[in-house]
Amino acid sequence: MGYPTVFPTGVTLYRPDLAWSGYTLLQAAEVGALLIDPSGREVQLWKGLQGFPNKLLPGGQVFGSTGQRDPRVAVQDQVDLVQVDWDGNVVWKFERLEAVEDPGQARRWVARQHHDFQREGNPVGYYVPGRDPLTDSGKTLVLVHEDISNSAISDKKLLDDRIIEVDWHGNILWSWSPNEHFDELGFDDAAKAAIRRDPNIRPSGGGIGDWLHINSVSWVGENQWYDGGDERFHPDNIIWDSREANIIAITSRATGKIVWKVGPRYDGTEAERELGWIIGQHHAHIIPKGLPGAGNLLVFDNGGWAGYGEPNPGSPSGKVNVLRDYSRVLEIDPITLRIVWQYTPKEAGFVQPLDAVRFYSPFISSAQRLPNGNTLITEGSDGRIIEVTADHQLVWEYISPYWGRGHLSLNLVYRAYRYPYNWVPQLTPPVETPIIPLDKTTFRVPGAAPIGRDRVVDVAGVQSTPDDSDFCLLTEPGKA
Repeated sequence: MGYPTVFPTGVTLYRPDLAWSGYTLLQAAEVGALLIDPSGREVQLWKGLQGFPNKLLPGGQVFGSTGQRDPRVAVQDQVDLVQVDWDGNVVWKFERLEAVEDPGQARRWVARQHHDFQREGNPVGYYVPGRDPLTDSGKTLVLVHEDISNSAISDKKLLDDRIIEVDWHGNILWSWSPNEHFDELGFDDAAKAAIRRDPNIRPSGGGIGDWLHINSVSWVGENQWYDGGDERFHPDNIIWDSREANIIAITSRATGKIVWKVGPRYDGTEAERELGWIIGQHHAHIIPKGLPGAGNLLVFDNGGWAGYGEPNPGSPSGKVNVLRDYSRVLEIDPITLRIVWQYTPKEAGFVQPLDAVRFYSPFISSAQRLPNGNTLITEGSDGRIIEVTADHQLVWEYISPYWGRGHLSLNLVYRAYRYPYNWVPQLTPPVETPIIPLDKTTFRVPGAAPIGRDRVVDVAGVQSTPDDSDFCLLTEPGKA
């Protein structure tokens, strides 16, 4: 689909009668962590605070990072994970994972955090009634990087996505490394051969294989499956997803074993075939108790390119061997794999396959279940955040006006979150005023000629209707 050069930004639609109104937190490109109200008014900016992602805490505090390691030597490594107050003061920091000496830098400790983290008290990092994250104590679940060698996977240097829990003082309480569980991941022989040849080599540090690229991690949290006796869904277990391998899995915190999994293939059982291939997904998590759909799996199924397997014309090496040019948001029963709810190009009102790419983010993105049953969706690659109802009505839309620089000269939003007004006592809740969408058939930028009606002619043989002039309009050159 072609991309327009000019389009509206900010909030373009708001239905207070149907939306779950609150503040929305996002990373405003390279500017900082940005908090907006439902009309798009920017109510707080933590300038310079990076976010991978940013998350809000009760009392107007926010998570983020003070910087990233040089991408020439590290792949998406944040130097730290920090918690700052309303005024930008750091009240908690984790950085003591690994001591490194990057070019031009003195030896220092870094966190190597990337993509996700959670604070004890809330399993998923977004608002759940009665489950507030702790602000002055507790464990933090952190997704970090580790450089490893494992000849059972490849003879190339590998970037592993280690999952750790740390206490308030930064001591590591628990650790899990996926490379140690390679045989539990379900790769067939063709996939193993493709990974051996090219484990998604990145140029950083002379070339390292970002073989899984895990992008979300959370606690499973309380759920009806565990209450009914299914130990796989123990609240302390960890659910994570691998973007490159098309895997969503649950790791037992007690044993380290993978106890539940979908992917990397979706063609083995009738349930998997009915579900369809989940490709390059982000933000897989179990909807917490207290929210509609509790216990189900919610995931942004990006589509795009991912997976390892048999080489094919679109993938001569067998890397990124599955492709799909549109996205899906899926709510899935994790026991039966039945799709309970979805938002795809069809539900968005687009004709498939002709314009399915109009709902498409091949990387980043997320989905959050809101207390009224709505879903907040970050269609991240084009900076679009929307809220839709259970029956797929669009009730809020925001387009980020913040653009990155260099090779990321896009208005990307990695992941956005919605929070209640009372989490930010520093602000007076706004007046909720509807925003009516522009009529794109008549809207013109200032200075552009309006739609002309100076000269209308009937075409011989065409039966006129009251609205024919809308479809058969001729204007003289130079006239408005």
